[in-house]
This record gives sequence, structure tokens and C-alpha cells, in this order.
Amino acid sequence: MTDSVGGRAAAQQRPKSMSEREFRMLIDGNWSAGAAGQFFPCVDPYTEEEWGRVPEATPADVDAAVRAARRAFDESGWPRTPASARAALLRRLAALIEANGDRLARQQIWENGKLISEMGPGIHVLAADCHYFAGLAETVHGMTVPPAAPNFMTYTVREPIGVVAAITPWNSPLLLLGWKLFPALAAGNTVVIKPSEVTPTSTLLLAELANEAGFPPGVINVVTGHGDPAGTALVNHPGVDKIAFTGSTATGARIAMTAAARHARCSLELGGKSPNIIFADADLDNAVNGIMAGVFAATGQTCMAGSRVLIERPVYDEVAGLLVQRARRIRAGDPLEPGTQLGPLASKSQLEKVLHYIGVGKSEGLTLLSGGARMERRGFFVEPTVFGDVGNACRLAREEVFGPVVALMRFEGEDEAAAIGNDTPFGLAAAVWTQDVQRAHRMVARLRAGTVWVNSYRTVAHAMPFGGFKHSGIGREMGPESLNEYTEVKSVWIDLGNRIRFPVG
Repeated sequence: MTDSVGGRAAAQQRPKSMSEREFRMLIDGNWSAGAAGQFFPCVDPYTEEEWGRVPEATPADVDAAVRAARRAFDESGWPRTPASARAALLRRLAALIEANGDRLARQQIWENGKLISEMGPGIHVLAADCHYFAGLAETVHGMTVPPAAPNFMTYTVREPIGVVAAITPWNSPLLLLGWKLFPALAAGNTVVIKPSEVTPTSTLLLAELANEAGFPPGVINVVTGHGDPAGTALVNHPGVDKIAFTGSTATGARIAMTAAARHARCSLELGGKSPNIIFADADLDNAVNGIMAGVFAATGQTCMAGSRVLIERPVYDEVAGLLVQRARRIRAGDPLEPGTQLGPLASKSQLEKVLHYIGVGKSEGLTLLSGGARMERRGFFVEPTVFGDVGNACRLAREEVFGPVVALMRFEGEDEAAAIGNDTPFGLAAAVWTQDVQRAHRMVARLRAGTVWVNSYRTVAHAMPFGGFKHSGIGREMGPESLNEYTEVKSVWIDLGNRIRFPVG
């Protein structure tokens, strides 16, 4: 394991003593410290130091935010704002995101420790996503329908749902917020955002840019705090018409039950245990790089992590050897340094969770090929960890670790690869590595996952829908289909001259 160099220049750009800096929530266009005046700390996972304080929202704060969003929807006319005007505001926001890209990227890094090599380009992707949905804002169409009876005109229109609660995770706070916020606004909804308590300040910075762009008060609101009380109050609020959540499968299930009890709409992007399937005829060098990108990029903290690596028996030893060799050469260090390849885990609790799962793998008697411990250095670092000859019944093969831990598994032939790949409660993503185009298409058809890559991994784009099968979620984000998640369909029947006959006895 090596450490990236040149940290001095990057360290000079990190907040030094910001423990007294207090952020504010955005409610109805105003910045608020919250009803109770209580704050919680922000911690840099690389230095383990506190650098800011954020309000702990109370149920009263959540109620104020939802009421503000309700007024903006029902009374202030946001849904009736011409689509071209909503598109113009989104384009203005996209331009501000580009102009403030460095600030937005670094704010997230101070919060969750992700690499500048990912978060820097990620801001350009966020701006492009915003531009994309600005375009879609003007394409929310219904359709005319051939009437089923004479002298009728029948058609449908799509209308915004109402107040959307967007509850976002800490691993990609702005990118995954954009997947909810931009289509919700494009369709004419108002939004209350509850970011993770680990990464609240980057969302507040984006909200500041939205204010600058000119979004009316109440259209975008941000409440900060923990899942309880802030998240619970938001999910249970009767004024919320739709909940859009990204996070753990267990939390998503609870949110779905709460939403169902009051008939609120719900979309969920949840966990995964995605298979990375390598056939013997694959370009093995490229496939191993794909494994690295699929599970060690973002320190494994991604819902689509390809953490189950299925390797055809004839090449198992070769692939395992290459992976271990490269895992041991990963450069861990300051996430602000461009040469760093592995950053810290986002929080102390996440560090403890990953170390727990490594312990589970050891207790299950799995073969530890590389890593398996916390790094002896400052920050929440864990060694890139490779377990070999893992059975699909093991906990390490069935439960989401959300860290730089990979489980290698053997298979023989397409039937066994598909059977093992699908033998999971999840169905978010999968990958197939082969140079046989016919096999590639056969495997794509057999894998039960919302996204299947062939000879690639962890590639997404705003025009391609993203979401999962089975326990990995409900609904789709991104792509034109995502607007369906933020609109209701209204059917319209217009009588063109039929007389209604109602016999009277």
C-alpha cells in the first residue's frame, strides 16, 4: 500500500479551524438556525476533525418547510409557471453549478472524503444533468386518445404531484440530489430536501445557488438533521405528496410502508450486491481494472458496487492474482490530491461497519487474499480487502458492506453464472466481461438487474434510466422515464354533443 504525495498544497486548501462556523437551513426563502437552536458537527473523514456546525431540525422546522412548499405549490403558482420559465431557471442553476464547481466539489470532499478526481468531474456531470432536465421540462406531454364512443374527444395531461420530500444519502450527496431535484422542478413540483447528516453543507451550498438563480421562495427548502427526528417528521408529514429516497434497503422499506399508509407516492433507490461476471474469454487485464473501478472506486461506498466477482474456473487464479497485486498498489491518501486512488470512509460509523463485515468474513473462514484491516494512519481508512473462494450463502456475499471489500467466487458456464448472479435479494446492477457478443446478449437477457454493463462498470448518464429490481428499489431515476415519477396522469373526456338519457320511472 502506498500513500499519495504532495499533500501540503492540498492541505492548505482544507478548512483549518471552522468548528465555530454555523450553517443555516433554507425554509421559505429564509436562512434559519432552527426552532430549537441545536446544532451538530461536521467531521472531515480525512483529518477526523470537526470543521462546522449545522442545525438539528425539529418537527416544527420540518412542518414550516413543508407548509412553505405547500404554499408555493398551491398559492404562489409554481406549477402554473410556464415550462419555458422553469427551464430557464434550471439552465441558470446549471450555469451557476459550473461557475462554482470547485467550491461544490471541495465541500463534498470535506464532508465525505471522496476523491477530487471523482468529485471534480462529477460537478460537470451535475451541471449537465441540470441542463438535461431543463430541456425535458418543455417536453412533459400528454396524448390524444381515439375515443371509445361517438362524439367524444379524449386526451391525457401530465400534472405535477405536489410537494416532494427528497431524502438523500452521503456517498454522492449532490449527484443523487440532482437525480431527484431536477426532474421534480422540471415537472412543476416543490421540494423539501433532507440531506444526510454526514453531508448537509454541500446541499446547503447548492440551495444557495438555487436562490441566486431566482427560484421563488418555498419552491426549494432544505432541512438538516438526523433521521430521527427530522427524517421521520418529513416522511410522516401529511403535506408531503411524494417521497424520493436513496439509501439503505431497510430504511426504504419503512418509508414505503409509511407512504402507503397515507397513499403518498414513493420512489426508492436502495441497496445492491451486484455481480461482476468474468468469463474465460474476456480481456482479463481490462476486466480486473473493471473490478477495481466497480468496488474500490469511491472506497466501495456506492450502491452499484460490483462486490461479488464471479470468475470462470479456468481463469480464477489468474484474475485473483492480478486483483490482489493491483489492490496492494492502490495509493491511499488525501482525497484533495489528484493522484490519490483511495480515500477514507465517510464517517466513523461507516468505518466500524466495514470493519465488522471484514470480521464476519474472517469468522466465516473465508480466504483473506489481501487487506483486512484498518490502516495505521490518520483518517477513516480501511485496506482494500479481497476474500477468495466465497460461497454465495456467506453473509459477505449476501449483505451490502458499502466499503472496499470484494468477494471472489468461482463458476462454470453461463447457467451457473446466471444462477449465482441472480441468487440475491438485490437487483440493482450487474456486469458481464466477455469477447463473445452472442454470450453477452444472452447474459444481459438472463440477469435480473436494472442496469447491466458489458465490458464496463459504474457508468451512468442522464439519458439512461437508473434503478433496481427486487429489493433494490421502486421506480427509475434519470432519463425521460424519470418525469413519470414526478407527475400524475389526468384523463379528460369532452362530450361533443351526445344527449344523456336517464330513464325516469
